[in-house]
Amino acid sequence: MATTASTLTLRIVSPENIILDQEVQSVQVPGEDGMFGVLPRHATMVALTDSGPLRAKTNSGETIEFIIHDGFAEVKNNVVTILSRSAEKLTEIDLERAKEAADRARAHMKLHADHVDRARAIAALRRALMRERLGRRSS
Repeated sequence: MATTASTLTLRIVSPENIILDQEVQSVQVPGEDGMFGVLPRHATMVALTDSGPLRAKTNSGETIEFIIHDGFAEVKNNVVTILSRSAEKLTEIDLERAKEAADRARAHMKLHADHVDRARAIAALRRALMRERLGRRSS
């Protein structure tokens, strides 16, 4: 996708597919150390992303919002590539599925004292609760 000097290409990629490939004006990304913004002509960088809301402003002025989970962001030559475990539009979050995932993670935490399993369950619970919270906000 060609960009002009005043736009960026935003690509959100999961292990399964390319979720978004769109020209935008700006992007806000949940980084490991907090939110960071990217505008056209941003310096080249790579950063760890955290689970949270990703927001982008399209060329028509619309705001699009996704929830992304743990991954990487690369900014290079006016292209922002987000490599994420998963991503979905906030408006498409299935609240019942998010609630069920949170309940499963809580149950798993009660059953497993092992640090590895517990850490995975805590991470799963955190992702599910974030999906639930952001899904409620967007509905």
